[in-house]
Amino acid sequence: METVNTNESFIKAYDEYSDAIFRHCFFKLSNREQAKDVVQDVFMKTWDYISRKGEVQNIKAFLYHVANNLIIDQYRKRKFDSSIEEMKEVGIDIVSNGHKDSFNFSEIRNILEIIEKLEPIYKDVLIFRYVDDLSPKEIAEILDESENVISVRLNRGIKKVREFFKE
Repeated sequence: METVNTNESFIKAYDEYSDAIFRHCFFKLSNREQAKDVVQDVFMKTWDYISRKGEVQNIKAFLYHVANNLIIDQYRKRKFDSSIEEMKEVGIDIVSNGHKDSFNFSEIRNILEIIEKLEPIYKDVLIFRYVDDLSPKEIAEILDESENVISVRLNRGIKKVREFFKE
């Protein structure tokens, strides 16, 4: 866990996590410009919080938590249309267990179609785990759930994905 309480540690956190936060936002919003705006807001809100409260104990979990709240706000503002063409232009790297795998357009489309069919509680944890490469413990911190609940959701989500593949 990394505590952030200074300009230098905040800049280090930005350098370390901004790309991952962008990937997460883009995957959830399917819109590059919205994702860039959300990332900017994430770091602005985080800096504002640090300057008022003094420090953040686990910056990674805090950033994802703020990002999720802002993504929910985006969903509430307007219903978004998935932009597969934009994803094709940008390209998506899926990270799993520290290994980056690039997927072609067809694979991305299939993955997105399956993920869209999932209930939000499974969809969110699978994105955190296999797109953002977060541990169940980190996901639990972000979602304010127990690690056990997150592990159960991951297992059930994977089973549902397998069921879709069988269809």
